[in-house]
Amino acid sequence: MTASVTVHCSDEQEAISMDLERWRHLAEQVLLAESQQGELSLTFVDSEEMASLNAEFMGHEGPTDVLSFPLDADFESGTSNTSELVPVLLGDVVICPEVASQAASGHAGTMVDEIALLVVHGILHVLGHDHDVDARAQVMRRREMELLETLHWQGPAPAGFSQVHSDDTSV
Repeated sequence: MTASVTVHCSDEQEAISMDLERWRHLAEQVLLAESQQGELSLTFVDSEEMASLNAEFMGHEGPTDVLSFPLDADFESGTSNTSELVPVLLGDVVICPEVASQAASGHAGTMVDEIALLVVHGILHVLGHDHDVDARAQVMRRREMELLETLHWQGPAPAGFSQVHSDDTSV
């Protein structure tokens, strides 16, 4: 049986033009590489909407670059909370291109690489990865790099690429 993934991609902001097909394709490839089946939404929002989501769900003021919201799947046990007849709703990844744009030069290097990192990072969070403690952060960052090198660059990371913000220890 072939893995079936569906990524619903939308752009709900106007500040920065987004290539939805490119990011939908990357998200699908990440899910397939992670042997996942189901549906994921990838949404690009403005900084005002991201600040609202960040306050409501994370208790933090101001916009952030990416938020992830896992839904149906229980990734630790490999099961889902739905029946076989209903598609598994993996979760939602929300990205703020305005925040990504501000961080890109000192972080991933380019806007394209920044968005690619955020797509991969957000999906890994949906799939149960985290960077809350050093050991888990190492595992997550290693997998991010493997996925980016395989699916985004098709080779090694470019010089100057960083997974960690220069002023922060998290992505």
